[in-house]
Order: sequence, then C-alpha cells, then structure tokens
Amino acid sequence: MTSEIKFNIQLDENRVPEKLHWSAQDGGVETEETKAIMLSIWDNKAQETMRIDLWTKDMPVDEMKVFFHQTLVAMADTFHRATGDEKMTDTMKDFCDYFAEKLELKK
Repeated sequence: MTSEIKFNIQLDENRVPEKLHWSAQDGGVETEETKAIMLSIWDNKAQETMRIDLWTKDMPVDEMKVFFHQTLVAMADTFHRATGDEKMTDTMKDFCDYFAEKLELKK
C-alpha cells in the first residue's frame, strides 16, 4: 500500500511562488489552495534535515506569524510523541508562549 501527497507550485517569471496547491487523497484533500508550505525531510545518509519552505508573495505577514507559531506548537507536540521527553517538551512550549507573547498573537 502507498499513499501520496502532491504539491503544485505556480511560479512567476522570477520563479517566486504565486499559487500553491496540495492534494492528499487519503486525507480527503484534492487540489486545495494554500499560502505557505514548510516541509522537513530527514536525510539518513547525510544525517541532516533537508527543507522546503515556500510561501506565495501575497501571504500576509500577520498570517505568516500565526503559521510559524502554530508550526512551533505542532513541533513541540510531535517531539513529545516521538521522544517522550517531558522536560524538553515543556521548554519548547514555554518558548512557543514567549513567541506568541512577543508577536502579540495571544489576546
């Protein structure tokens, strides 16, 4: 069995993303538009993370700040599920709260 996630990136003449779409049939997503993508891939041979960070030129800065905050929170949750390390998870969540406070994301 396999599962596939697809990204379609429409670029302008300077190769800057204008439109981003993604599909994941197993998740019920078919050609949904988005404004930003952050993808991390572990390269086992090189023992390093490869990254793809894309956002459209019309991605609002205020939405980008929320996107980053939510990504950091999700990373803390994933770190906890992957490692069970409560102490570092709490430290990461403290940073997420600090990040949100400094960007005035929490009301």
